Amino acid sequence: MKRRDTLKSLTLSSLGLVGLSPQVTAAENMVPADVPVKVPGGRQKFEAVRDAKLMSEKFFTPHELQTVTVLADIIIPADERSGSASQAGVPAFIEFMMKDMPRYQTPMRGGLRWLDNKCTRLFGKPFAQCTKAQQIQMADQIAYPEQAKPEMAQGVSFFSMMRGFTATGFYTSKMGIADIGYMGNTPNNWEGVPEEVLKQHGLSYEGGNN
Repeated sequence: MKRRDTLKSLTLSSLGLVGLSPQVTAAENMVPADVPVKVPGGRQKFEAVRDAKLMSEKFFTPHELQTVTVLADIIIPADERSGSASQAGVPAFIEFMMKDMPRYQTPMRGGLRWLDNKCTRLFGKPFAQCTKAQQIQMADQIAYPEQAKPEMAQGVSFFSMMRGFTATGFYTSKMGIADIGYMGNTPNNWEGVPEEVLKQHGLSYEGGNN
């Protein structure tokens, strides 16, 4: 599972995870009084209030977050071009998405539990506590749907979801965008009209009109 293969799997459906949000109700607009709310450029106040509320909450337990971090770094490890998924902040992104899109909470938590149960049966310990070799061995059994055994179906579904969230989180981060090589709308360093163009019009910086 190489990072470049992950990039190829980054489809519109996985990118869509970022853009879809449930309806915001009055209850969801409530934010603890001690949580500061800043409204950044391009955002409306109700969006900033909702984001602040979600950021103040916790979904993953410490053990679950550790497992998510290990999995994310297996999916997108560090290489010569950039850092790993966790170094790009992907675990925090997935944490936020679980609160932003609650329909993924049960599949995510169920998948993490399935993974720990399977590793405990195979290796005598939960996934995050397994050796690196054991973690890769387990991941290889659920990372390729066409090769996976029928009894691994739940794990395959879970890993596909994790791969989508990881790829989306990484390639929409500053590190991931740099990894792709996307420049976007960046300001140019204006050095003035080229001298040859000025000469064509009988102009120069030193003397003005000739």
